[in-house]
Amino acid sequence: MVETTRIVLASRPVGAPQPENFRTETVELPAPGEGQVLLETLYLSLDPYMRGRMSDAPSYAPPVAIDATMVGATVSRVLESRDTAVRPGDIVLGYGGWQSHSVEPAAYLRTLDPQRAPVTTALGVLGMPGFTAYAGLRNIGKPSAGETVVVAAATGPVGSAVGQLAKLEGARAVGIAGGPEKVRLLTEKFGFDAAIDHRADDFAEQLAAATPDGIDVYFENVGGAVLDAVLPRLNSFARIPVCGLAAAYNATELPPGPDRLGLLMGLILRKSLTVRGFIQTEFAPTQMAEFLDHGSRWVADGRLAYLEDIVDGLDQTVPAFQGLLVGKNVGKLLVRVAE
Repeated sequence: MVETTRIVLASRPVGAPQPENFRTETVELPAPGEGQVLLETLYLSLDPYMRGRMSDAPSYAPPVAIDATMVGATVSRVLESRDTAVRPGDIVLGYGGWQSHSVEPAAYLRTLDPQRAPVTTALGVLGMPGFTAYAGLRNIGKPSAGETVVVAAATGPVGSAVGQLAKLEGARAVGIAGGPEKVRLLTEKFGFDAAIDHRADDFAEQLAAATPDGIDVYFENVGGAVLDAVLPRLNSFARIPVCGLAAAYNATELPPGPDRLGLLMGLILRKSLTVRGFIQTEFAPTQMAEFLDHGSRWVADGRLAYLEDIVDGLDQTVPAFQGLLVGKNVGKLLVRVAE
């Protein structure tokens, strides 16, 4: 029998997740059955959507049960296989969650080729975050040459890909991030045309100066005060792919102030805006293969740059996740569980 060290959800957070909402335990795993494989986790992906899975509020996916292993995508090494399609020693993309080992169906795994791209990219620029950017822009944003695309949380794995993919379409990319270092990376590392610090006192004025012709596509990752500054800059027929609302993930009550829903709906009507929420899984069956083909070539030739923020040790998962929710990471956040 193989043991796994895992982090389970001990209680549902109210507001920001706290260490006491989780518990680390070591348990025995069952031997893999027919069509299953035993995996050793090498890298664990940490993503904002996990905060929603800790809540039992209605959502697009069921919540993590109390005392169950926290969910998450993983890059793992195959230790034992009872499926002919996967061999011991293979490196695979799976969904083992916050633990050191897992038993998973081979049919749900994707074998990775380290010669094609670093295996960590399967959790970032060539994984769910990169595909989220690709699918949201392609199917909802639909930027044309010469248009202005604005994206919030722009140094994250989704936002940084959005700006670069927009540039590949001939659009102008404007990124919004928190802090001077992230702002610098947007232009120097990712090639954005302009970058703005949302923490600046004159943020709204800077946004207006960076978008003299208005905004045609706003890729929404944040909401809150960033959205408030963006709304007056939207052009008629602007498109808003709604990917995330990070500013509200830890909220415990409605924001203060008057109800502005009527004003928002009026703006949508007057400017013929398209506001469309999406989850990348709806597009994956028909577009993931194409994305991996194009994306791998773009990464290889430097047209799609990426950054990874790697912390070492499963025991650092909870503090790393807490930092993710307040923007402490720079680039795609990963936990290195084993070498």
